[in-house]
Amino acid sequence: MYIVAGLGNPGDKYLKNLHNLGFMAVELLAEKNGVSFDKKGFKGLFGTKTIGSEKVIFLKPQTFMNLSGECIREISAYFKVPNENILVIYDDIDIDIGSLRIRKNGSSGTHNGMRNIVKELGTENFPRVRIGTKPVGEYDIMSYVLSDVKKEDEPKFRFSVNEAVAAANEFIRGKKIDDIMCAHNGAKPSNAAKPSQN
Repeated sequence: MYIVAGLGNPGDKYLKNLHNLGFMAVELLAEKNGVSFDKKGFKGLFGTKTIGSEKVIFLKPQTFMNLSGECIREISAYFKVPNENILVIYDDIDIDIGSLRIRKNGSSGTHNGMRNIVKELGTENFPRVRIGTKPVGEYDIMSYVLSDVKKEDEPKFRFSVNEAVAAANEFIRGKKIDDIMCAHNGAKPSNAAKPSQN
């Protein structure tokens, strides 16, 4: 059994925030697999589907970002999903826009949602997909992550979200995390940085 959890904040006001890129990715992943978030429980919204021989839970915690771990702990404990089968997708200000980084384990870094997940699960040993949002120049971290994706950055984010979805699709179909890392870490949009001709 697998869980793919995208991190974000519930509510329309946060819909296009940088901090909601995890939600955007897991929503697209669910759509591509014909799944809707039609179940409510464990402090989250989720949908399920059997893919191959494994049941997969597509999850959006509804606790707000800083308490994301409560939802993931409750649902993983109930369904007895091992930590190594829990994939978390989230935004990361330490990675360039248009890039993503997949890791099989590691620290939470500066991300409060990840800190809470590590605390609630009691381990750093679960895989994650980090979608880059690195800002340029000085910034206030909370104001920045709660700002919307800029129009000029949309092509880069579209690329990285699609890469995250492709990686997650491979994960839930049993591909080894090391192979997924090799395939997707360092991928960059070929033309997302080009100026518009309009």
